[in-house]
Amino acid sequence: MKSVGASLPKYDGIGHVTGTTVYVDDVPTPNGTLWAKALRSPAHRANIKRIDYTKAAALPGVHAIVTHEDIPVNTYGHLSGLGVPADEPLLAESELRYLGQPIALVVAESEAIAAEAVAAITLELEELEPLFDIRKAWDPGAPQIHQWGNWYTQFEGGLDRRQIRKGDVDAAFDRADLIVEGVYRPQAIEHVPMETQVCLVVPEPSGKLVIHSCTQAMYFSMGVVAAHLQLPLNKLKFVGGTVGGGFGGKVDTATETLCAVAARKARRPVKWRWTREEEFLVSSTRAPWHVEIADAVSKDGWILGRKMLTLHDSGAYARFSPYGLTKHSFHHTGAYTIPNLRFDGYVVFSNRVPTTAMRGFGVTSVSYSTEIHLQRIAHELKIDPYEIRLKNANRIGDTTGNGVVITDPSTVSTIQMVAEAAGDELKGDYRTMTSAMRTGDLLPEHLVGQLGNPEDH
Repeated sequence: MKSVGASLPKYDGIGHVTGTTVYVDDVPTPNGTLWAKALRSPAHRANIKRIDYTKAAALPGVHAIVTHEDIPVNTYGHLSGLGVPADEPLLAESELRYLGQPIALVVAESEAIAAEAVAAITLELEELEPLFDIRKAWDPGAPQIHQWGNWYTQFEGGLDRRQIRKGDVDAAFDRADLIVEGVYRPQAIEHVPMETQVCLVVPEPSGKLVIHSCTQAMYFSMGVVAAHLQLPLNKLKFVGGTVGGGFGGKVDTATETLCAVAARKARRPVKWRWTREEEFLVSSTRAPWHVEIADAVSKDGWILGRKMLTLHDSGAYARFSPYGLTKHSFHHTGAYTIPNLRFDGYVVFSNRVPTTAMRGFGVTSVSYSTEIHLQRIAHELKIDPYEIRLKNANRIGDTTGNGVVITDPSTVSTIQMVAEAAGDELKGDYRTMTSAMRTGDLLPEHLVGQLGNPEDH
């Protein structure tokens, strides 16, 4: 326990501030290392009519061109092991769904030669109407951009959404003194890591591949590469360095698999380093969300019921989005107890770059939306924003939207500490409130029956 409560030096702090930390891009490249560049889609949505690699392959210094035909399993889902079906090809086959989607990888003696070879590839496309506004995905004339339709349809039980039902929402809205509605649209955010996506793969004489990766998730990435290449794990050796900024965006890195395929095809070490422009334009982002909330409230500040619709912009493929929406749905009441709920959440496809995890994946967006919504309710009712939060805060014995009995909530103490830090004085009852089971005025009629058995705690 000597570390608890103590101020400890950051173990890698000296390396960071002195510029001596070794990142993947700093790993010395072996003699004979080749460099990779990607042919990427110049269109948001298109069918591939013809590709001619002849001129590119004939350039001096070009050693290999990797296409989907070189990958044993080209389509492998990031969450296939959790039941999320695969839908995204590592390299495009016949159709393109976002600007910058990789089509092929050119491997050459230098980055400059590889880039020249990419420019020499002839690519003929049939451009199609893209879908960018996920609110229009259900319109009769909307372009159908995914094999499953415009939204994810593979949730358990054959559902095409995440849904939560609790209590009697219609009755709660009928007896409400006020209904407060709001729409919130947290937008996409690029992770902007200091280190772009970069990988070095060195084939050994034994056939093992040594993969220097900037991934945040070593064993996860190793499993993904093994699945694509159909290799046993003992044929791969992953070497991690200091991740130069991940924040979630380096969970689903694509550089390792393609570099591994290229190294096997060229029989030489291969390095691929994304430019800053590539990182900005074609790496995963945090997803945009569209969140609609309607709350039924009493005049004294109780939230009686909530109706909520969420649209999660997954981009062109599913990746981690079903998981992110699941976390989002579990937290859709925020840190508060609402007895009557109707939540529907959709993972919607668009012709944007596929989205991925970012800190607080799926929860940041719902926290942003629900907290602003609570401010609006407090304003409408002319109630102190702290007090409406403390009144509805999760307490021991309350149940979440998905039926979990809360045993150790920290909402009350957190709000009290925020008020203290801000220099805002709470009224006596709110200043001394605890997370104990609701009694008296804090157990109003609409919460009776919502609590667990006190003997369970």
